[in-house]
Amino acid sequence: MNSGYRVTTDDLAAQVKELSRVGDQADGLVTSARQLAERMPMLGTAPPALHLAMRLRESAGDSGLTQEITAAHTELSHFHSALRDTATGYEHTDTAAADALRDADGRTT
Repeated sequence: MNSGYRVTTDDLAAQVKELSRVGDQADGLVTSARQLAERMPMLGTAPPALHLAMRLRESAGDSGLTQEITAAHTELSHFHSALRDTATGYEHTDTAAADALRDADGRTT
């Protein structure tokens, strides 16, 4: 019974591709948050409505939602790069091991 992990390059490539897709979606969220922060929500002209609109705009700004989404996007990008580098390293190591085994059998590569 095999209870270990099996890593395949196809699995890693699929994860890299999916993280890239999620990163693209995060880009869209950053853009939406910035657009929200740039304009005043139209909630009316009564003082409570103006106050609420101002608070919503501030919450979406550089120190609020936009900052949080940008930070999450940055972390996602770093993880994506690390996973891509790991997948590439795994492929190179796997290829080198296969080549070494072929050479040990006396066959040419």
